[in-house]
Amino acid sequence: MSVYLDNSATTKPTKEVADKVYEMLVDKFGNPSSFHKEGLAANDEMRMARQAVARAISCQEEEIYFTSGATEANNLAIFGAAYANRRKGRRIVTTAIEHESVLEATAQLEKEGFEVVRLMPDKQGNITAEQIFDAVNSDTILVTMMYINNEVGSVLPVKTIKKAVEKAKAPALIHIDCVQAFGKVEVKPAKLGADMISVTAHKIHGPKGVGALYLKKGARIIPRTFGGEQEKKIRPGTQSSPLIAGFGVAVGQIPDFNESSEKISELNAYARQELSKIDGLSFNNSTDSSDYILNVYVPTFMTSQTIVQHLSSQYGVYVSNGSACAKGKKSHVLTAMKLSDKVIEKSIRISFCRFTTKEEIDALVDALKETVKNYPI
Repeated sequence: MSVYLDNSATTKPTKEVADKVYEMLVDKFGNPSSFHKEGLAANDEMRMARQAVARAISCQEEEIYFTSGATEANNLAIFGAAYANRRKGRRIVTTAIEHESVLEATAQLEKEGFEVVRLMPDKQGNITAEQIFDAVNSDTILVTMMYINNEVGSVLPVKTIKKAVEKAKAPALIHIDCVQAFGKVEVKPAKLGADMISVTAHKIHGPKGVGALYLKKGARIIPRTFGGEQEKKIRPGTQSSPLIAGFGVAVGQIPDFNESSEKISELNAYARQELSKIDGLSFNNSTDSSDYILNVYVPTFMTSQTIVQHLSSQYGVYVSNGSACAKGKKSHVLTAMKLSDKVIEKSIRISFCRFTTKEEIDALVDALKETVKNYPI
């Protein structure tokens, strides 16, 4: 049995999504900017997908801009906001546990003379509202923060950002990376107080290579690329209508939050209960974290990367040792949490989706028990 528990890295597309992508590639292959029948058919599918994303986050469809994924959406939001507002201030507030696309983008802006304030988490990956209020001042032009952390699942107090910005009377735009939140919890820019939100398809059983940036009407950012009229010049270039249409199907399949949350909560509790029976294993994230993510220390002489490879090759169990985008590098999230090198080097991430079963949890637990038994510290 193949046990896939690396859903924070990517999810398996549903059959309906794959069928839609194939249909677009074969039957509706026209350039969506063309005015003939084939182009109009592709554009119509793209329009329905834009409407689906807009409905899902309760915004206007003209506020949705399709991108190649969340990395591009994050870069577009961060650089676009910073360059548009650089005459109003120089401070950018973020955290030390953001996705690499945010970390690297803000680091580049720091090299260009912007002041970047990185909020540090506690030992369970939490950031407090007080930290945000203390960091945002009248010189702040951008606050960029994730809703749910991709490695430990900590839920950041993003709903307080707007209040902090208003209190400081800052000219800041607010960007929230909702990649791990979209499709799992309610994501509505009006309630979050967000000017910009990044989402992606492949975390919700859609295709890779497509995402979207919500940009509030009236919020101004400077484009990163130039060359066409597509996406109202915010993200020019021929749109990938097959992937966008698949994204729309995936969004339409997002289940009722109450129903899915109850199932995942029960699954998380069961996984914690069974994993706790492994002598020496400990959890790096709290029960207040997203139920979709567990991060655990495994008591074996193997490093986390070797544990991941061992579980894969010997048991057909697929987990990760951190963000897939880091490609095996030491976790910056666990490092920021000030966990010991021993814990960081032997920790793995287990992440669920709505299709995960208790039988898969049992297979994971059995595999880890044998691994710890056969390869002790």
